[in-house]
Amino acid sequence: MMGTDSTARRPLWENHCRIVAESLAGKRDVDEQTFASLAILDERLERLRNLGGAFSGIEFSPDAAKLLKRKNAVTIG
Repeated sequence: MMGTDSTARRPLWENHCRIVAESLAGKRDVDEQTFASLAILDERLERLRNLGGAFSGIEFSPDAAKLLKRKNAVTIG
């Protein structure tokens, strides 16, 4: 069963997408929530890629990929 946000009645992954999209658009600060949402979406994307076929070539947008690299650099450094 997929989790939902009780206030908006949307699947949680939609909220993660919204948070990352708003951060990329400059509508909200890039913060811990942005990186947490991006990590969840990255995990889900990896699961899709592992299914193979048409899913194997799916990638983040260039801006989202840069943000993910930035998150990983902050984590390591």
